[in-house]
Amino acid sequence: MRLRIAHTTTYRYEPQASGVIQILRMTPTSHDGQYVADWQIDVSTDSRLDTHEDAFGNVTHVLTHGPLADLTIHCEGQIETHDTGGVLRGTDERFPPSLFLRSTALTEVNPAMAALTRELRSEADGDVLGFLHALMVQIYEGLAFDEDPTNSGTTAAEAFALKRGVCQDYAHIFITCARSGGVPARFVSGHFFRSDGTVNQAAGHAWAEAYVPGLGWIGFDAANGICTTDAHARVAVGLDYLGAAPVRGTRYGGGTETLTVAVKVEQAGRPGQWQSQSQSQ
Repeated sequence: MRLRIAHTTTYRYEPQASGVIQILRMTPTSHDGQYVADWQIDVSTDSRLDTHEDAFGNVTHVLTHGPLADLTIHCEGQIETHDTGGVLRGTDERFPPSLFLRSTALTEVNPAMAALTRELRSEADGDVLGFLHALMVQIYEGLAFDEDPTNSGTTAAEAFALKRGVCQDYAHIFITCARSGGVPARFVSGHFFRSDGTVNQAAGHAWAEAYVPGLGWIGFDAANGICTTDAHARVAVGLDYLGAAPVRGTRYGGGTETLTVAVKVEQAGRPGQWQSQSQSQ
């Protein structure tokens, strides 16, 4: 299907910040099952966007600016997607899969997750793909989707103990358990076209990819209990959320920072309206 995507992030600083540095990973790339028909990224300032690729091959823009009271980053475009049964092909793979066995501060395993992993690995009896599907189902059925108790710094262990969280938490728990079971796994940020007709979303989407010998990388969306389909638009990958976050940076000076995000994902040709969510930090 052809997806039309728009993603706007706005920062407001009271009083104004003396300077900001932002790293943007908001630009998707083409591969088998995903073709970027058109895409553009704009910012509200006259800053230059320095473009490069990070270590994982993500398209990255770096924005720096002096004193300012607000900053809006907007990207939009259309992506043609095809269902590949979750199997990833044609991506720029710069590292061996074993790199993605590496744990991070957000994906450290605890005894409870390790025990679950051992149980599922034993039941799978050497079937890696079967283990991953069982893990995805276990997480999907065992957690409640809840935006309140977690944030971008919540670890997999914390979300697992709470038994609730958002798509980022589902992905972190899946990645942590997969790695604990000896299966390379990584974090993916992107967008998801919802089948219930909801066009306006409070944020982008996140899922995991795991490496299966003989098949390669496969996408697992534990928050929805499915492998990735043509409803998923893949943007960036990393060891965890911090390596694939759409916008990540810092500011100098300033007081209260207010972040507003508006995301719209629709099938091309279908109308939709904006909706935003605000939070104070």
